[in-house]
Amino acid sequence: MILTDTHTHLYAEQFNEDRAEVVQRAIKNGVTRFFIPAIDSATTESMFALEKQFPENMFLMMGLHPTHVKENYLDELQHVKNWLDKRNFYAVGEIGIDLYWDKTFLQQQQDAFKQQIFWAKEKNLPIVIHCRDAFDEVFEVLEDTKDDKLFGIFHCFTGNLEQARKAVSYNMKLGIGGVATFKNGKIDKFLHEIPLQNVVLETDAPYLAPTPYRGKRNESSYLLNIAEKVSDIYQIPLQEVAERTTENSKDVFGV
Repeated sequence: MILTDTHTHLYAEQFNEDRAEVVQRAIKNGVTRFFIPAIDSATTESMFALEKQFPENMFLMMGLHPTHVKENYLDELQHVKNWLDKRNFYAVGEIGIDLYWDKTFLQQQQDAFKQQIFWAKEKNLPIVIHCRDAFDEVFEVLEDTKDDKLFGIFHCFTGNLEQARKAVSYNMKLGIGGVATFKNGKIDKFLHEIPLQNVVLETDAPYLAPTPYRGKRNESSYLLNIAEKVSDIYQIPLQEVAERTTENSKDVFGV
C-alpha cells in the first residue's frame, strides 16, 4: 500500500530532534511520497536539506505563504521567481489568502497570489492553495485566472459542500487532512458527495493532527488515520483509498 502525503512541513523546527525517525515511521505506515510546501525565503535551505537527506521521497514546492506576505513581499516574490527559474519544483505553493490572523496585507496577498499563479502557468505547474477565512477572496482570484492551465490542490479544505464543488470547478483537488477526523470538522458529513477522483490526502504536519492525536505534534505517519477516515466516509477499502488518492496526486504533480 502506497500513501501520498501531499502537504507536510517535515523541514519545520518541530522535527529537528527526530526528523529521520519521523520519516521512517511514515514509511512504515505506507507513506512513501512527501510533497513539501514552501513558506518563505527563511525556510528554503531547510527544504533543500530535507530533500538531500531523503532524495527518493521528498518532492519540493516553491512559493510564498500568504501569512508571510508583509512589507517586503516583493523581495520575497523575487526569491520565489529566482528559484523557479533555477531548478525544478513540483508545484507553486503554498500560496493563497489568509485573513484569519491579519487583514492588513489583503491587497498584497491578492497580488502575490495572482503573480505566483502566473508563474505556475508559465512553468506548467500546479498550485497549492492556502485559504483561511478567505473563500470569497480566493475564489475571486481563481475566477480571474481560470483557464486550462490552472490546476492544483485546495490544501486543508475546510469549507462546505457548495465551496467544495466550486473549488473542484476550478480544476482543484481537495486536500483532506486531520480536520476530517474531528467531531466538529463537518467535512465528513458531505465529502462522500464529492467524487474520490477529486480528493488527495495530506497531514499539514506538524499542524492539525488527526484524532486521536489532536492537539499534539502532527507527523506524516498519521496520514494512515486520515486514510482510514476517508475509507469510512466513502465506504470503500483502505487499499482503494490509498491507490486512488495516490493516483490523484500523480495527476496533479506529474510524478
